[in-house]
Amino acid sequence: MAISTSTPPDGAPGTAAPDGTGSGAERQRRSTLLHRLDVRGAPYAFVAPFFVVFAAFSFYPLIYTSWISLHRVELSTLNVMEWVGFDNYTALWEDDRFWNALLNTFTIGVLSTVPQLLMALGLAHLLNYQLRGSTFFRVAALTPYATSVGAAALVFTMLFERDFGMINWMLGLVGIDNIDFENNKWAAQTAISTIVIWRWTGYNALLYLAAMQAIPRDRYEAAAIDGASRWQQFLKVTVPGIRSTIVFTIVLSTIGATQLFGEPLIFGQGPNGITGGADNQYQTLGLLLYEEGWKNYQMGRAATVAWAMFLLLIVLFVVQRVVKRVLARRA
Repeated sequence: MAISTSTPPDGAPGTAAPDGTGSGAERQRRSTLLHRLDVRGAPYAFVAPFFVVFAAFSFYPLIYTSWISLHRVELSTLNVMEWVGFDNYTALWEDDRFWNALLNTFTIGVLSTVPQLLMALGLAHLLNYQLRGSTFFRVAALTPYATSVGAAALVFTMLFERDFGMINWMLGLVGIDNIDFENNKWAAQTAISTIVIWRWTGYNALLYLAAMQAIPRDRYEAAAIDGASRWQQFLKVTVPGIRSTIVFTIVLSTIGATQLFGEPLIFGQGPNGITGGADNQYQTLGLLLYEEGWKNYQMGRAATVAWAMFLLLIVLFVVQRVVKRVLARRA
């Protein structure tokens, strides 16, 4: 009786492929699975580094700072914590220095943000025209932003110096006596606001310019045909066209004003920089945080100030959203 010795074809059920990887159907399933993992998992792999860095340098410090704010912790002994609950927040609420720093932060923020954004809007409107050397002017507008805050604050501190500053020299030419910018509250806050305006006006102007260039030209042509002047075109076409960018710069400037630190610190020229002057006349929340943590060595209170700044930004964001919705409903 003859016995068949034929070999089953490759890929037949119950047989293994010559390379040992399984049947053709199994290879197909594995290939499909790897393709799905590649398509669905690749986006998560690309964004994973951001979330890892964010968790390490933003989320974890945020949680740890909130934990420290509930303890009495000194800078020299960070490993020793005494639970105090919300006592740090209660003490901060009753501290006159906190309310003074909050008021100073608000006034300096207004003095620097409002003129800064108005000047940036006007500068962007001028740069939006076809000017000779427009690239040079755009680069020049961005130069103050690229300048170190330390260098800028130091130069402006020399300009506003009481006895030998150029500002007082120019005021003297018109018969105005020397102004003690550092020891006068409003003069000091105006000088600090000038530094902020100089550094950020060009940056915001370029943001406005980019938004203006995205507005279709036919809108301006239609407005010109209807008899609208340049000023009317600016109010009726340009401003509504960049409204979202204006809101963005307002939010960005508000955050920057709340965290203001380098300019007033250097403007104080020494120990008075930390306290915001001899009478705390220009001490901001950022300076108060630094004073509590690195001068008084009370890291728990410093963390409390940091969380107060964070909660303040949340409140401002909520107010901005509410105002935006109210205006949208009226429109």
